[in-house]
Amino acid sequence: MPTSLRLSRARAWLIPAVLLLAAGCSREAGPPATSFTASAGQVKPVAASPVTRYAAARFADQVSFGATPALVADIQAKGFERWIDEQFAMPPSLIDTAPIAQYDSFDPKQADFAWRYLNRQLYTSFLNVPDQLRRRVSWALSQFLVVSTNKVEAFGGIAYSNLLQKQAFGNYGELIRAITMNPSMGVYLDNLENRPTSDECRWCAPNENYARELMQLFTLGVVKLNLDGSIQRDAAGKPVETYSQKDVEELARALTGWSFRGAFDRTDYRRYDGELVPDGWRAAHDYGPKTVLGRSFPAGADARQELDTIVSVLMSHQNIAPFVSLRLIQHLVTSDPSPAYLARVATVFRNNGQGVAGDMKAVLKAILLDPEARRGDEPGNDSLQFGKMREPLLWYTGLLRGLGCKQEMTWDDGTGVMVPGSQRPFDAASVFSYYLPTDRAPGSNLLAPEQRLLTSEELSWRLAGFPGAVRRAGTACNAAAFGSAFSTSPGAFADLVSERYFRGAMPASLRQSLIELAPNTAGDTPEYKAISLLQYALLTPYYGVIR
Repeated sequence: MPTSLRLSRARAWLIPAVLLLAAGCSREAGPPATSFTASAGQVKPVAASPVTRYAAARFADQVSFGATPALVADIQAKGFERWIDEQFAMPPSLIDTAPIAQYDSFDPKQADFAWRYLNRQLYTSFLNVPDQLRRRVSWALSQFLVVSTNKVEAFGGIAYSNLLQKQAFGNYGELIRAITMNPSMGVYLDNLENRPTSDECRWCAPNENYARELMQLFTLGVVKLNLDGSIQRDAAGKPVETYSQKDVEELARALTGWSFRGAFDRTDYRRYDGELVPDGWRAAHDYGPKTVLGRSFPAGADARQELDTIVSVLMSHQNIAPFVSLRLIQHLVTSDPSPAYLARVATVFRNNGQGVAGDMKAVLKAILLDPEARRGDEPGNDSLQFGKMREPLLWYTGLLRGLGCKQEMTWDDGTGVMVPGSQRPFDAASVFSYYLPTDRAPGSNLLAPEQRLLTSEELSWRLAGFPGAVRRAGTACNAAAFGSAFSTSPGAFADLVSERYFRGAMPASLRQSLIELAPNTAGDTPEYKAISLLQYALLTPYYGVIR
């Protein structure tokens, strides 16, 4: 059978198969796992237990943009908790905004340069920064604390990314304060246009957009939750609503009065830097009394004082701990955590053990070191419901980091960046992001939000020209090791792919398929053939699901 036909049939099988969440299960033998014990939500590994290479590679999938040999070795040598602590101690990596601080967005060449700069810098960050955990957490935050460059300029997208980098390991209440005062968010959700009706401005009216999304998408959700994420219901069995339209209106009034710092020309995007400030015009803020979620806001408070009260109200609400904890667990570890896992993490969100709520470092440790998160460190020891689809951006960065690439790939002309169209970073279609946390697998009650992005278009993109793109990348990627292994033997190539992308535990059926396809794989060099076959391996459900 011709190679092209064999690969075509293999890839045709992949499209329906990769859509099955459970298809990523592999119960083959692997190295022993590390043991863990839980203690009142504060989860720590047993110090005497070594971290296996498989467990370290699995952990890398949860805390980075893709495993690399160096990262896996570092995690294995230090252990999970020490590695996390060292990540916490690193300064945040930030993207330089200066090259696109001033340009004319109406000039196509200048605007195109700005958008290319945004994408290149983001992907360079994803692939290369040493503070991988911070970058991965800030990427997770960006997917439910959404600012999109479909409305703000490229500079604003980078500035918002930098803000999340600075805040990722801080306190969630301070993060809410920071995004409320962030110019990119002010533009994206219209809080810069939020002014009360007054004698001085009869044409003004409060804008409810940010107030609504602050409660619905950023902190509380629309129905009341128990600590384990289950929905509270009234006597008739109906979900109890978290807030009312009146709460939205009152919160919008409390959020009036914020403005850019200083005056800027239309082409000067430095207005997106720093923080918003209270407008100097007294009529810009509503100084009247208000009531939000049962809390009274006294008359006469200015915009900063009202923001302090808003943060206090939201952080003391019963919903915020399970609401935020679920989203972070979903993005880092598993799409459908058990109620007990969620409750343990939410408990830490409410109290880090020292009476502090919203301590992101404590919450992240609780998520990553929980017994449910670590159970699968021994292959086959996790539950069938555990895991998450490898979302498009993580699939792509995982491919690149495994190849040692230092930048994203380009299309044939060498100019257009080759990025997944279904998940362009900081370019979600709406404030509801790329998918909803409550999205479920078709025909199932299993939470699987990332699965929404596995469309035919996305799978076609994964079939599109990566061998040629790796060749064009030249020294920006290191494909030589794969070409060398391919030249040595099909088995040596399969072993290298297993080590880099499958934690050294590639399923036997996939390994055998690679060995059988290798002799007839099309390509004019060993490297080209190797990357063609690697692309096939990464299209399988075994790589498409993080377990």
